[in-house]
Amino acid sequence: MMTFWDGIVAALTNSQPSLLFPVFLGLVLTSAVIWLANGRFWAFVYFATIPFLNWSFGMVDSITIATPGETFARGIELHPLTVVTGLVFVFRDFVQRRMGHKVLIVMALAIAWSFFYAWPVIALASGIAFAISEITDWLIFTFTKYRLSTRILVSSAVAAPVDTTIFLYGADLARQMQLGDEPGNMLHLANWIVFIIGKMSGAAVISYYIRQREKQGLIDPYDDDGFTPESKPAGA
Repeated sequence: MMTFWDGIVAALTNSQPSLLFPVFLGLVLTSAVIWLANGRFWAFVYFATIPFLNWSFGMVDSITIATPGETFARGIELHPLTVVTGLVFVFRDFVQRRMGHKVLIVMALAIAWSFFYAWPVIALASGIAFAISEITDWLIFTFTKYRLSTRILVSSAVAAPVDTTIFLYGADLARQMQLGDEPGNMLHLANWIVFIIGKMSGAAVISYYIRQREKQGLIDPYDDDGFTPESKPAGA
């Protein structure tokens, strides 16, 4: 029976315990880089979530919402962690509030570690998807003048379809190569819509929560360096 320590080692090393020392050293150095770049709690949450999600799509089975039939020729699947995938965009927005453009450093480190924890094809597709969608999200969050809660919702709404399209293509290809599935096993219209709904639901909940705190004066919606309410212009 696997002990608690064995489970920790397996998780850290992706079931390669002989690599414990170099992996541990790499994670320590990565954490130091994030900390020196002024990353704190949300930066580490954001960093950890990306490789974890990439790993999960190769290890955790999707839930079948509809089996293949006349209505949905290829059926509909939803990965249990799709909502969490949508929250990655929200985490990134929180990180940018503190780190500014250095958030791109955290994103690059997270994508790099994904190649260790996930199937290479999924890691590559996810890396490209995150790079494009996160930069899209970063551009919207950086250059729009909406309040924080609105920027979270708008940036996620634009980035989620980009991320979903590229990622599902990679997941589709990975399942063909790893499991022998037929083309179109993941990338089809019904799956695409369900994935986006799942991702946006998380962003919508967080956006609503932030909006309530803005109304209570607990968060300054226009201050990108902290959460101290200040005088603010009229906005969305």
